[in-house]
Amino acid sequence: MKVVPSLLLLLSVLPVRASTLPDLTPEEMDYDGAAVDPFTAPPELIMGRGAMSVSRLVAFFLENNPDADEARVARLAALYVEEAAVEGVNADVAFVQMCLETGFLRFGGLVSPEQNNFCGLGATGPGQPGLFFPDERTGVRAHIQHLKAYGSTEPLIGVSVDPRYAYVTPKGKAPDIQGLAGTWAADPLYGDKLATLLSALYL
Repeated sequence: MKVVPSLLLLLSVLPVRASTLPDLTPEEMDYDGAAVDPFTAPPELIMGRGAMSVSRLVAFFLENNPDADEARVARLAALYVEEAAVEGVNADVAFVQMCLETGFLRFGGLVSPEQNNFCGLGATGPGQPGLFFPDERTGVRAHIQHLKAYGSTEPLIGVSVDPRYAYVTPKGKAPDIQGLAGTWAADPLYGDKLATLLSALYL
């Protein structure tokens, strides 16, 4: 529930009993169970801590593709939260990028579902469908690692599973989502598209 800013001072001086506070919904909790500030703005930086719970990521995804396999979506959302936490990447940014790159797992472009390639790694044109990964976790991990290469100069924490990690030079050349336009993707509106999806996620 959002509070009108002009009421904040009044609310700060009124006594509030814990028993009168509403239970927090999953959308108001982060993945460690802590309350999320309702005024949190959608992230712009690639590195950082995601604010959305797994359940909110799943709900957002299904709002955009209600025909998707919900069990798979939930599994992927959990993997993005886990793998992003290892490398310090914002899970919300990574998950939304997956949604954009795969058309909310509809695919239909160069990459096919069985590749477990959720960000178009190595997909450069006809006859070049991109990399194949043995399972979902490896594919998510490769995505997170590649995103970290763009967003940070820090080395990887985990063993690299991204064959294209070394090709990102210099490291940290795109610390925010707008920097991915013209670098990660040729589309000049790529950053704007990510920002639009993030804004929808944070509604």
